[in-house]
Formats: sequence, C-alpha cells, structure tokens
Amino acid sequence: MKSILLLLIALLAVPQEKLHKDKLDRAFIYPQRVVWTSSATAVKGSEVLLEEGNGQVPSPSGRHCRMQNRGDDKASIILDYGRELHGGLKLCLRWGHRYPSLVRIRFGESVGETCSEPVDTAWLMGHSTNDHAMRDYVMKVPRDGSIEIGNTGFRFVRIDVLEPDGIVAIQEAPAILRYRDIPYVGSFRCSDERLDRIWQTGAYTVHLNMQEYLWDGIKRDRLIWLGDMHPEVSTIMAVFGDNEVVPESIDLARKQYPLPNWFNGMSSYSMWYLIIQYEWYMHGGNKAYLQDNRDYIVGLIDRIDSLVEADGQEHLAPRRFLDWPSTPNQPGCEAGYRALLCWALTDAGKLCEELGESASAAKCRDILARLHRLVKPHNDLKQAAALMAIAGLMPAEQACREVVAVGGAQGFSTFYGYYMLEALARAGMYQDAIDIIRTFWGAMLDHGATTFWEDFNMDWVKNAGRIDELTPEGKDDLHGDFGAYCYPSYRHSLCHGWSSGPTPWMSRHILGVEVVEPGCRVLRITPHLGDLQWAEGTFPTPYGAVEIKHVKRPDGSVKTTVKAPRKVKVLKK
Repeated sequence: MKSILLLLIALLAVPQEKLHKDKLDRAFIYPQRVVWTSSATAVKGSEVLLEEGNGQVPSPSGRHCRMQNRGDDKASIILDYGRELHGGLKLCLRWGHRYPSLVRIRFGESVGETCSEPVDTAWLMGHSTNDHAMRDYVMKVPRDGSIEIGNTGFRFVRIDVLEPDGIVAIQEAPAILRYRDIPYVGSFRCSDERLDRIWQTGAYTVHLNMQEYLWDGIKRDRLIWLGDMHPEVSTIMAVFGDNEVVPESIDLARKQYPLPNWFNGMSSYSMWYLIIQYEWYMHGGNKAYLQDNRDYIVGLIDRIDSLVEADGQEHLAPRRFLDWPSTPNQPGCEAGYRALLCWALTDAGKLCEELGESASAAKCRDILARLHRLVKPHNDLKQAAALMAIAGLMPAEQACREVVAVGGAQGFSTFYGYYMLEALARAGMYQDAIDIIRTFWGAMLDHGATTFWEDFNMDWVKNAGRIDELTPEGKDDLHGDFGAYCYPSYRHSLCHGWSSGPTPWMSRHILGVEVVEPGCRVLRITPHLGDLQWAEGTFPTPYGAVEIKHVKRPDGSVKTTVKAPRKVKVLKK
C-alpha cells in the first residue's frame, strides 16, 4: 500500500523533495472552564463547551452554546483551556443566521490579553499586537459547519458576536494543540512539590517551543535566536536527550548568518553558539556533527582573534547585549560581555582539541591571555558577576557574596537567572539557589502561570492579580501593566524558552549529574539536596536513561542509588 505522499508524487508528478511531511502532531483540547460571559441572557448554555465532543455538526443531541446580540446586550465569552498551548481554535457551529455570522476571536496568554485592543503603530502599555503571530481576528463563521482559526501561543480565547442582531450557536470549541510528539525521558521529583512543578513547567515551556525549529517564544518571536537557545538546549538535554530540532536549528542559523556575520546580528550570540556546540557535543558525542561545524568554528575563532588587541582591548561590536534587564547598566554589560567571550573561547578551545585543530586551540588560549590582561568591574550587575564567576575572572564565592546573592531573587531575570544560579552553585551556595528558584520562578506559578515568561520582576507582584482571571478593581494587571524594551504590556511573551533554566539546573545540581566525557560515556553524580529530604529522577544519555535516587539519612549524609546503562560509567562523590 502506497502512502498518500507517494501517491501524490506518482499522480501529480511532484518531485519528492518538494513534499515535506509536517513534523508536528495535532490534538484537540476542550475548555476547562468558562472564565466570563457578558450576560446570562446573551450567552446561554456555555457549560456545553466544556464537554468532549466528536467534531461533527449537527449533533443529534442538539446541545450548544447560544450567543445572541439583543440591542445593547452583547454576546461575549472567555474560555480557559487550562494551560498554555501552541496552535489554534476549532469551532463547530450549528444554525445561526441565515448567512455566515461575523465574530471576533481573540487569543490570549492571559485573560487580560483577550480583552485588549491591538495597536500596530507603537508598543503601548495596555495594548497587544499581532506581531509575529495573529492573535486577533474578525471573521465570518459558517452555520452547520466547522472552521479552524489561529496559529499562536495562548491559553485563553474570547469570542464576541459582532452583528447587531447576530446569533452564533457553538456546539464545540476545542483548542488545536500543535506539538512535537516526543517522550519526556528525563524526570525530577523531590520532597518539595513546588520544585517538582517548577522543573516540569520549565520542561513544558521548552517543549512548546520545539516547533519546526527551536523558537524562543510561541507567541513571539517564533524565531531562532542563538543566545536564547542556550537555556533551551540545556533543558532539552536534561529532559528529551538528543533531538533533531537542535542541530537543524543551528544549521539553519548558520545558513542565515554566514561568516563574517554575527549570529542574529549580535556578536554575543556568536559566543553562545560556541558554548552550545561544546555542551551539545559533550552530551551527545556526535563527532560527525561537530565535524560539520568545523569550518564555522575555526572561522569564528579567526574573526574574534582579529578583533582582540594585545592589551586586551577588543572591538567585536559596539552593542554589548546580555539580556534586556541588564541593558541600562552599560559598564556592567561591558564586564559581562567580556566574561561571556572568555567562557566561549574556553569551550571553543576544547572543541578544537576534539577536532584536532591544535593551531586554533592555541589561538583560543592566546586570545584568552590577552583578555585576562583587562578585567573590567561588574558594576554590581548580577548578570555580569555571574558570568565572571563562570568564566573564572573572579572567585565565585566573591561574586555571589558581593552581588549575585544580595537581595535574593531581587534583580534576577528569567534568561540570565540561569547563570546566576550556576554561579551560586560554583560558590557552594546551593541552598540560596534553591530558595531563589522557589521564590522567583515559583511566584509566576503562584499567579497562574503554566509556562515561564519572557521576563519577570519580583516588584511586579506586590499588588497584582492573577493572569487567569479578570484583574480586580484596584489591582495591577500582571500582564498588561508591566514589561519594557521590546515586550511592553501584552506584547510580553508568557511562554519563553530562555526562562527554563531551573529545569537543567536542578538535574545538574540537585540530582547532581555532570557529564565528564563526550557522549555521556562517563557521568559524575554529586547531589546537593539543601533542605530537601530526598530527590530522584532520570537523565537521558545516548545509551538510555540513568535512574538516580538520593535519600538524606538522619545524620545528614546522603544515600545515593544509581542505575545506569551498561555503556555509561558512573562516578560518585
């Protein structure tokens, strides 16, 4: 039996390379609750939409949600699908008008976003946009038929009937989830359910962004950003193991930004490319893929070498971008940028040794020696101090005591919070890191999040309502009233993969999994439970999952049990 693709090739004379099978699957998810209706008279039978249907219209039962405008009594409804999704909406409709009815459909990552008005000329507080993905539609819907709408990130949908005497009879309104159907090989559980939820939420956030390529956000930007990819790739290695979305995304980015260009037009993102390449190789051990990147790696090192002077001054780019919240502190960004460059060159040198490129490895060491002649101060920027600790430009304990740990979660950011946590681990301050994870990422969950956000600030929650309800009078709208730079108000993404850092961090430092040799041939297990009584989970390797369990004894020591595939050697501390 021929597949439909082969049949099309035969019947239509379509070259096989012109037909591309969708890599994503689809599933239908029915609303979990009705958040709000405009009135009991304009919207009747809304509870029907919470029932699982069969996608066929008309249904013999005849049950439906009737929405009818009567003068000033307008018909509107907001539905909650229970958690963040990527995809669209399917409406199954019974009789309504004699002709197709005009409706407005708004997707939102928060309830407030579904009630917002879009602006196209500026990014304004209290408004949303249709940038990157349409989230606001005015369209006609059929009677006795169905229609599918949307391709965006959302959890909530608002439907408004627009015609003065309009009637819409909705039999079903399931969300269409588009997702990559892959198993969660990695796992994490511990004696604190809050940490379990945070680990799982980070994993789910990245999973939603594993679309045709690895995106940073499912509402926006829906693009490959090499710097943003580092936490996402770290999460993929801890949760899914080897997955084609990583090399395919890197390969496309190399085509989009051939040398001498910087990735995404930012030199710091080319540094992240080197770090990602090293960590991806250590986890998967794919020497052939590393060889495919040889010329780009060597060429990038040469480009950096040409821009670093003997006294340590460098001229890679005038823009020292780390993350958005660090941007006002330009002296700190300068220090952090140079630390990131040192980290990248250290990893690049190791890659060159693996590739047998001894001259390029020596060049990395020489550039590092030049950069170390001019170490700039962190200027009390947590992002900079964290990178300097990771790069070895200052002792990790000093960086954390002076800057990173000061004020706890204050000054943390969703992207660079991962590196602040890593600096705390290098300083041996595991309990501080665990407490900050509970506070910072946990606060998003406390306010209704089911995925982690593009940005977050502890100051935002002082008088804020939840994102899964209409904002009460006198409260701040946590989505609409905050945000800055390129993400003001509802433009702010509430599902951003770069915010998933606690997931790989907990696998690395609480479960204690460290990759020692390429391809996970050798792992070192060193748990740091802090105030936890136990932790257990799995870690993906190319040879299968490693099962790990740690239990704290009454005397404070930890009993560790590890079950590993035969080809994986485990070292314990």
